[in-house]
Amino acid sequence: MNTPPTTPGSGLEAMPDGYAEWLATLKTRVRTAQLRAVRTVNAEVIRLYLSVGRDIVERQDAHGWGTRVVARLSADMAREFPGQTGWSPTNLNYMRISARRWPRDELAQQVAEQLPWGHIMLLLDKTDGADELMWYARQAVSEGWSRAVLRYQLTTGLRQRLGVAPSNFPVTLPPPDSDLAQQMTKDPYVFEHVALTTRRAERELEQALTDRIQDTLLELGRGMTFVGRQVRLTVDGVDRHIDLLMFHVEQLRYVVIELKVDDFEPAFLGQLGTYVTMVDSMVRNPAIHAPTVGLLLCTGKREATVRFALASTAAPVAVAEWQSLPPDARAALPTAEELEAVVQDELAQMALSADAAPPIHQQAADKLDQPSQDG
Repeated sequence: MNTPPTTPGSGLEAMPDGYAEWLATLKTRVRTAQLRAVRTVNAEVIRLYLSVGRDIVERQDAHGWGTRVVARLSADMAREFPGQTGWSPTNLNYMRISARRWPRDELAQQVAEQLPWGHIMLLLDKTDGADELMWYARQAVSEGWSRAVLRYQLTTGLRQRLGVAPSNFPVTLPPPDSDLAQQMTKDPYVFEHVALTTRRAERELEQALTDRIQDTLLELGRGMTFVGRQVRLTVDGVDRHIDLLMFHVEQLRYVVIELKVDDFEPAFLGQLGTYVTMVDSMVRNPAIHAPTVGLLLCTGKREATVRFALASTAAPVAVAEWQSLPPDARAALPTAEELEAVVQDELAQMALSADAAPPIHQQAADKLDQPSQDG
């Protein structure tokens, strides 16, 4: 009887035809099943926590229970479920707060069930009012934000900055293209990884933004990808250099970014408009790409001056301020090491209290559970 050859030194038989491909597919299926199971566990845990919060509030309102009941409940639950970490007084207080602040309609409950508990605690801490809370909650779900990214967007006030940069898009682009282009703007842009100095050269700013391109792309927004820095375009034998050239993969358009370390001047738009037109003519493929737009980032602007300058510019451009975070705000944001650990952290949060789940969920949670990095 013939036996399959073995791989020298491995002690294993050689793989039959198609085995490697099947193994790769099987690994993907297992990981997908694990993630699906953990998400199911997370939804059950969130439903439980929200219901516990409602129970506490209803009994406090109906029977006059004081705050001391939270400490008593924490001790009782810890004795009954010694392996679970979700019954601390702090966590129970967040459950109680969630009953007061998280909307109780069905859609809001569905959003909550898609978020780890750590996200919900952060939203309860950092938002004012149900509208703001639910806006950030929906964004966290749709964009797949980690807790560190959610904290960053809350700290920098994304909701107030998104889509508000002054532009001439309504008169230079047809609808709905003008609306799409406007939606991808912010004002101001906050580059927390760029140190604030009294005088920074534009080339130094470009270098800082490209050295940590992932952080820069996060602030520029979803769908933005990096094409190049100091991109050269030659016309009539003269080289022109674009500070940053980006491409928006969802809108299929090039975005020309010019960086200034001074307050806005109308002449800046003339240069940017020229670059937008050049990219539109020399780089863009009109058959598949939406019209190119420009974004001027400067350190300050006067609204009336910007409005008049935009009205006299034929190319579709927007103007926004850029700024760095002050040192105290930057210190509140996660370090690079914390960001590296965030995936394990979120998986651990979703696996919280997994011992209450059916066996397949238990196995998935045990596989993925890791200690939390930020509590």
